[in-house]
Amino acid sequence: MKYGIFGGAVNDGTVDDVVAEARSAEQDGFASYWAPNIFGHDALTALAIVGREVPRIELGTSVVPTYPRHPHAIAQQCHTVAAASGNRLTLGIGLSHKVVIESMLGMSYDKPVRHLREYLNVLMPLSRNETVHFDGETYKVHANISAKGSNGFGVVVAALGEQMLRVTAALADGTLTWCTGPATLAGHTIPTITKAADEFDRPAPRIIAALPVCVTTDKVAAAERAAKVFAVYGTLPSYRAMLDREGAAGPADIAIMGSIGEVQDRVAALADIGVTDFAAVEFGATPEEIANTRDAIKGLLK
Repeated sequence: MKYGIFGGAVNDGTVDDVVAEARSAEQDGFASYWAPNIFGHDALTALAIVGREVPRIELGTSVVPTYPRHPHAIAQQCHTVAAASGNRLTLGIGLSHKVVIESMLGMSYDKPVRHLREYLNVLMPLSRNETVHFDGETYKVHANISAKGSNGFGVVVAALGEQMLRVTAALADGTLTWCTGPATLAGHTIPTITKAADEFDRPAPRIIAALPVCVTTDKVAAAERAAKVFAVYGTLPSYRAMLDREGAAGPADIAIMGSIGEVQDRVAALADIGVTDFAAVEFGATPEEIANTRDAIKGLLK
């Protein structure tokens, strides 16, 4: 299992902060650095800059919403990031949420499974520098992209439900999960996507699991902080379904907290259920917790 850092500077800091965060992850030996795309800086644009400043670490988005971005347009942007970074980009995409797409952006969230299937049918050939010819219900695309310096890019999907996992297995390179606990990963996510990939005669999918992590001597305070910091995710239907499947009241119940040894044991155990990559969402509150949390994950690097 590879280890990465799920950053927050793209939303909370400056572009220089994003570069510094990614550089720190690379210097600490992590395999990947993931930037969410929410309501701060555009993640792909920021990663293009990171790619010129930070030379080795894999760069990924976690995740870019699909509905507001035509698959040809996002493919063109990704090829540019790939060329700027020496071909280190993995594009993470997701549907976002109905409240965001319809209530905030005024777009239709209709037929999300069909949307993802058509989106990937356009995006995946383009990601491999191939010409796409696709006529669907929503997308009718006959085009290519020629971005010198790009060898292409990987695509993973924030797929949670069974239908989404099956579409992902059929067309994309893997999945990236959030608010999905180990029991749900082991009993639902991983067997569903791997079985589907086998049915479709596809390569074994990449399975990237992101979870909150904090080394602390005060689990009660850390749990209270996690409940507050990550509260919104417990209210969104897709994440709520995964938390319910886990038997978790909220995101704090799936946070990995405790001593360095406890945290390392729980993170390392994810490899045994088939997780290929772990992305740590660090949420220490004090300088000591922040340093110890990073040290715990670094201690797992081989």
